[in-house]
Amino acid sequence: MRFAAIDIGTNSVLLLVVEQRGDELVPIVERATITRLGQGVDATRKLAPEAVTRTLDCLAQYGEELRAAGASKVAAVGTSAMRDASGGDAFRAEAKARLGVEPRVVSGREEAELTFEGALSGLGLPGPVTVFDVGGGSTEIVTGDAAGGLARATSLDIGSVRLTERHVKSDPPTAAEVEAVRADVRASLERTGFSPSGALVGVAGTVTTLAAYARDVFPYDASRVHGARLSQDEVVRAVGSLATMPLVSRRALRTIKPERADVIVAGGVLVAEVLAWASEARVAHTPAVESSVELVVSDRGVRWGLARRLAEGRLS
Repeated sequence: MRFAAIDIGTNSVLLLVVEQRGDELVPIVERATITRLGQGVDATRKLAPEAVTRTLDCLAQYGEELRAAGASKVAAVGTSAMRDASGGDAFRAEAKARLGVEPRVVSGREEAELTFEGALSGLGLPGPVTVFDVGGGSTEIVTGDAAGGLARATSLDIGSVRLTERHVKSDPPTAAEVEAVRADVRASLERTGFSPSGALVGVAGTVTTLAAYARDVFPYDASRVHGARLSQDEVVRAVGSLATMPLVSRRALRTIKPERADVIVAGGVLVAEVLAWASEARVAHTPAVESSVELVVSDRGVRWGLARRLAEGRLS
């Protein structure tokens, strides 16, 4: 049996079609398209007509692909942009016409739960974990146990698109703009009251793009990215390098999609600050241990959590 899961995010739309083979879900089709549905949402709280058109065009193509793949059950969800913006009812109706199912807007809590379920698949991590998912409009942070499930989750109104629109006006970003992004992220993390522990797992396009850039993975290969481990220094160096480049140079990089080049700096600063936050927490709890934190990269997230729930009969 085949299942399809679609994650309509602020920056990108992801499609996954899997086939159930025993207890394993095997990917048959994987697609990622940057449509920037959340364009301007942080300021206007409305879905921009041109962003809606781009996203619906993408969903029409995905609808054709999932039907061609023979998916018997389909689930689609919308995240930060659809939570925050008006105009969602009309968008969902149009999306249903293209997909055959109406996208469901999930809460930040449910998005975090889906992320946790999906991100850890195929990693084989034991014990406590902290998972963070950097989206275009929001970032979900989840703590739990790889075997025992989620313990605590939160959704923050910071993401690669939202932070870029708030703070980045220059090309390349000025030091003051980068510091404004960093300060915004730090303030948001401090408000969580979280204490990250265990392995630190990063999810979604910003994280996988940083991994591909840092390790020169071209063409993109999920098998080389999923489970990759980046040191804190590697992440800081990669972000620092990208922050010094003008946009035209970032768009020319072979490991970064041109459509992501304008938001990768703010997104990268967010990732670096999450690592710094986790490092500080480690020192606070165990001063004698090495403070540097390693980033475990996951190429899976919400769409994999959705597919797993479909396969297990937890979604209709």
